[in-house]
Amino acid sequence: MSALPRTSNTALDPVREALHAAAQREATQIRDTARAAADATRAAARHEAEQIRAAAVAEGTAVAKGSAALRSARTRREAHEIVLARQEDAHAALVDAVGAAVSALRSDPRYPRLSAHLAELGREVLGPDAVVTPSPAGGVVAEHGARRLDLSLPSLAAATLADMGPEVSALWASR
Repeated sequence: MSALPRTSNTALDPVREALHAAAQREATQIRDTARAAADATRAAARHEAEQIRAAAVAEGTAVAKGSAALRSARTRREAHEIVLARQEDAHAALVDAVGAAVSALRSDPRYPRLSAHLAELGREVLGPDAVVTPSPAGGVVAEHGARRLDLSLPSLAAATLADMGPEVSALWASR
C-alpha cells in the first residue's frame, strides 16, 4: 500500500474534524444518558430508602404500642389481683369476726332464750315430732325422718353472710 500525498492530509482535516465532532457529540450523549440513569438510580434508591425507613418507623411504632398495651394490661391485671387479694383478706377477716361473735353468743345471758327459739323454729319447720338436739358449736339441729335442719350458730352465720353478699360486696365498691 502506498502512502497518501501530503496534500491529502490537509484535505482530510474536515473529515477528521467531523469525525471528532461526531465522537464528541456521541460521548456527550453517552455521558448525559449515564448521568440521567445515575440520577434515576439515586432517586429510586432514595425513594426505596424512604419507604424502608417509613416501614421501619411504622413497625417500631406498632411494636411500641403493642408493648405499651401489653404492659398496661399486665399492670391492670396485677392491680386487679391485688384488689381481689385485699377483698379476700377483708372477707376472711369479716368471716373470722362473725365467727368470734357467734362463739361469744354462747356465753351471753340471752343465749338460752335464743336456743329455745331455734328449737321452736326447728319444730315449726319440720313438725312437732322433730327431734331437736343442741349443736356443739351453739344453736340446735332439728331432724325428722330423713329431713334435717341445721340451725347451729356457725351455719346460721354462714347463711346470713351468704345472704348479705351484695351488701358485703358494696363494701368493696365504696372504696
